Amino acid sequence: MTDTRPLALITGASSGIGHELARQFALHGYDLLVNAEDESLESAARVLRESGAEVRAVRADLRTPEGRFRLLDALDGVTVDVAVLNAGVGLGGAFVDTDLADDQEVIDLNVTATVRLAKPLLRAMVARGAGRIAFTSSVAATMPGSFQPVYNVSKSFVQSFAQALAEEVKDTGVTVTSFMPGPTDTEFFDRAGMADDTRIGTMKKDDPAQVAERAFAAIVKGEKKAVTGSLKAKAQGLAGKVLPDGVKAAAHRRMAEPGTGTGAEEGSKRQE
Repeated sequence: MTDTRPLALITGASSGIGHELARQFALHGYDLLVNAEDESLESAARVLRESGAEVRAVRADLRTPEGRFRLLDALDGVTVDVAVLNAGVGLGGAFVDTDLADDQEVIDLNVTATVRLAKPLLRAMVARGAGRIAFTSSVAATMPGSFQPVYNVSKSFVQSFAQALAEEVKDTGVTVTSFMPGPTDTEFFDRAGMADDTRIGTMKKDDPAQVAERAFAAIVKGEKKAVTGSLKAKAQGLAGKVLPDGVKAAAHRRMAEPGTGTGAEEGSKRQE
């Protein structure tokens, strides 16, 4: 890391929104400390270095205590000017059908790792009276997630957590931002097992580069909350504020229930 450029930490930076966010910070004069658990992190870091940024890659699985400690050790003695806690995982399917271990991994990454990393990062920022911390929430945070229940509630936690922290530190020189993408064209739905047989998995999605650009703008402006997706995502966010929970749960079922995607529909037609 250099002494002349500010440093941004981005977790979940090997692909998708996280990688595009890292690119935004690199293009705007930041050095980077990037994290992910997969082997593509190193190749992603090489791409980011092409912008002229100093980039340190820390491969660690934040679902585990060992991975969280590995990243925290890498931050020891480092001044982080902006931290974007973006790493997250989804899981589709009815709660009675999913494995408990998979449900727990969603909680471990989306909730536990978020709290475990935010504590020392925010303490250091408040102590020096400067810094920005951001959380990747989701429009899913505004609605009960039928056939995606643990993921949605994990994002509801992130959203509430971020807004509470923003209020706590509002007079300290530190800003806290939660940004809320809608369905985005990343590996998320493949990893969640929702890519082919759900309506949300097969629908047209937002461009992660555009989502990241809007999120970057919200972070540097110090906005407390921003819906960073398309107009459709913004409409979903607005509907989440006004519709009853039962209506939202039924609507989410139509989007996330297995067998509702175009792939499932085409298979059904072939069988007929």
